Amino acid sequence: MGNCAQSSLNMKLTPATLIAAIAVIGASGFFIGRLTGTDSTNANNGEETSTVSNNRSTSRTSAADGTGPSNRPGRPNASGRDSASAGNLATPEQRRARLEEIVRGENAIDRNRALLAFIDQLAPGEFEDAIASFRGLGITESRFGEYALLLTAWAEVDPMAALTYSKENTRGGFATNTILAAWANKDAEGAVQWAIANHTGEGANPYMAGIIRGIAGSDPTRATQLLTEMPRSEQRGEALDAMLPHLLRQGPDAARDWITSLTDDSLRNGAMTRAADQLAAIDPQGTADWLLANPGEASQRRMDDVIATWARTDEAGALSYFKALPSGEARTNALRGVISTVATTDPARAADMIDSYAGDVNDRVVQNFVWHSFGSDPAIAATYIGRITDEGERDNMYRRTLDYWLRQDAEAAQNWIQSNTLPESVQGHVQRRINEMQQRQQ
Repeated sequence: MGNCAQSSLNMKLTPATLIAAIAVIGASGFFIGRLTGTDSTNANNGEETSTVSNNRSTSRTSAADGTGPSNRPGRPNASGRDSASAGNLATPEQRRARLEEIVRGENAIDRNRALLAFIDQLAPGEFEDAIASFRGLGITESRFGEYALLLTAWAEVDPMAALTYSKENTRGGFATNTILAAWANKDAEGAVQWAIANHTGEGANPYMAGIIRGIAGSDPTRATQLLTEMPRSEQRGEALDAMLPHLLRQGPDAARDWITSLTDDSLRNGAMTRAADQLAAIDPQGTADWLLANPGEASQRRMDDVIATWARTDEAGALSYFKALPSGEARTNALRGVISTVATTDPARAADMIDSYAGDVNDRVVQNFVWHSFGSDPAIAATYIGRITDEGERDNMYRRTLDYWLRQDAEAAQNWIQSNTLPESVQGHVQRRINEMQQRQQ
C-alpha cells in the first residue's frame, strides 16, 4: 500500500485509470447531465440509499501515512500550487461548497474539467468527506459519471480506505466495483487478493466483475482466467459484459476465436448471444457462418437477428444466404430475420415471402411478421395472425394486436373485425373492449 500513498503527491488521474472509470460508467448505462437544485432521488440500481450529512467531517485519514487534511495545508497539487491557495479549499466547509458548486454547473464540459481540478487538490484523507458530501447532494442517474471519477481518484491513492467506506456506506455494487476496477488497473493481484479475502459464502465472488472490468483491456489473458473461474451467475454475466467491448475492438475474427475457445458451454453461449448482434454489424456473413458452425442456444436465438442486421444493408445478400441453407431450424430462423426487416417498410412484400416459402414458416416467423408490419399496415398484419398454429399464441396475438389497433384507430379496427371471422374467445374479448370504449365516450 505504500506505493498508493506515494501517488498522493500527484493526484491527477492517469490515462489508464481514467479509462477504467469511463468503462465503469458506460457499463452502468449512465451519462453525465444536469443535477437539479433539490433532487435527492436515489439511483434506480439500488446504489447509495443511505442518508449522508453534508456536515460530516472526515473520519478517516490516509491509510498509508496517517495524516489528515489539516496536517498537510501546503501539499502541492499537480499544477504546482498548494491546496490552500488553489481554489481556496483549505477547510472541509470550503471543499464541500466548491464541490456543490461544481456538480450543480450547467455546462458538462466545464463541470468535469472543474471536477478534475478539484480532485487534483485533494489529499488522500480528504476523499471520504468529498464522497459523503457528493452523496448528500442526492445522487441521480445524471451524476454517476462524476461519482465514478471521485471514487476512481480515491482508489488511485488509497484503495483500502475507499473499499472500507464503500462496504460500510453503500450497496448495489457500483461504488465497490468502480474502486476495484481502478485498483486492478494498477495492481491486479492486490485487488484479487482483497476480493478473495472479503468474499464469504458459496456463490460467485461479487467483487470479481469490477476487477475484470479494470484489467480487460490491459491484461485480457488474466481477465479471461478470472472470468472462467467464476461459476454461472449474474456476476459472471457482468464480468462478461465488461470483457466483450475490448475483444470486439480486436476485430471480429479475434472476438469469435476467443468466444469459441471457452470450454464452459453456458459461458460460451452467453458470450455468443451477447456478441452476435455487434459482430453482425461488422461482418454479417462471417457471423452467420460462425453461428451455423456452433449450433446451440445462441445460434437458435441470434441467427434471425444477424440476418435481419444483414438485410438492413444488403437485403439481396441476406436473402441469397437464406435460400442456400438446407431445410431446418437455421433456415427458418434466417427467413424470420429477412421478413422482420422487410416487413417494417414493405409488409405486402414480406407477406409474399411468407407465402413463397411456406415450408420454412413457423409460428415465430408469423409473429415476427405481425410485430414488424403492424405499424405500417395493421390490416395485413392482423390477417396473418390466423396462420399461427398454436391456438393459445394465436388468440393472445389477436387480443394484443386488436386492443392496440382499437386504441389507435377504432373505426378502421372495427371495420376489419366486422369483415373477418375471429375465434369465439377473441370475438367476446374484442366486443367487451368496444363496449368499454363506447361507454367512456358517453
